[in-house]
Amino acid sequence: MDEHTLQEREQGTASLSAQNTASIIHREQQGSMGAEQLRGLAHTYLAARDWPKAAETFLKILLDEPQDSDALLGMAAVTDGLNRFEHLYETAQAILEIEPNSASGLAYKARALQKLERISEATVANDQALLLNTNLGLAWVNRSGLQLLQGKFPEALRSAQRAIEQAPTDPRAWANYGVALLNFNRVAESLDAFDKSLAIDAQQLFALQMKGEILCRIGRMREVIPLVRNALALSPQDIKTLTLGIQAFRTLEMYEELKALSHQLVLLLPDNLLAWENYARSLRGLGQFSEANEALDHLIALDTSNVRFLMLKADTLYRLERYREAVAIAERARRLGPDYAPARRIHEKSLRLMYQRKVKKNKN
Repeated sequence: MDEHTLQEREQGTASLSAQNTASIIHREQQGSMGAEQLRGLAHTYLAARDWPKAAETFLKILLDEPQDSDALLGMAAVTDGLNRFEHLYETAQAILEIEPNSASGLAYKARALQKLERISEATVANDQALLLNTNLGLAWVNRSGLQLLQGKFPEALRSAQRAIEQAPTDPRAWANYGVALLNFNRVAESLDAFDKSLAIDAQQLFALQMKGEILCRIGRMREVIPLVRNALALSPQDIKTLTLGIQAFRTLEMYEELKALSHQLVLLLPDNLLAWENYARSLRGLGQFSEANEALDHLIALDTSNVRFLMLKADTLYRLERYREAVAIAERARRLGPDYAPARRIHEKSLRLMYQRKVKKNKN
């Protein structure tokens, strides 16, 4: 239900040198450590959600002891944190080969299967995990997530509450709780749950989006903007986040920002009505009527019988002082929607100015 995108940025020579030096020192420090010190360091990185360093340290343990179940569980947590669910499944299978009755191994297997959309298998594996350990937080997180996917909202709410009891610092437990509450229209409590989830881990795309959706629903649009920016930093081409940002920027009449996001959505989804409509509206809002007119041509080509789009086209032509064309488009809109008042008004205005121009031209 949540996903993260890892981003790499180019660094200058000095920065690379500093990073390489730090990496060498880090490896030298690890090399001089005993096994238990190394294990402690790995778990410290894991607790801090420093996935790359945790992975490196757990892998060093596994090089010396490939069947170290603690290190394998650590790697499972890392691959889960990185949303590498194929790798998570393989790691969980490795754990279960060593310890067939590992509740945590079964819970990680269930999580991987859920994310790989193998829901029935995930449910079986997770039920087995809970039979072995009824207090395993991850298994309750899994159960609540599976129940949400299956539309079992009362059960999901109870399971999410149990997940919070067993794993109060797991952001996914709070996120699932927030979704369950939202399905009962308990909006304020849901918002609070997502706040708690993001307080634990601010880099959750799903929780950022859900909080943004709730704020949009209750009209707190300005609070949506930082959430959208944070979400786009995690996943710049995420369709749901772009759509959320478009909704907020359009409501706030922030046309430069609306133009940027809607244009990005146009590039990603060339046949998307929402993208083209908002791109055209942003250009109109910025007074760029020629460009808006071209965007409206694309929009109308996608939906030739939409009266609103035709009215926007007619109004744009009117603002460009192309009155004859505006009259023709407005007439088309009137035929499709005889009771649509905006189309009637723009038709009358355009017709009047068209005749005024004609009379003036004849006088000259």
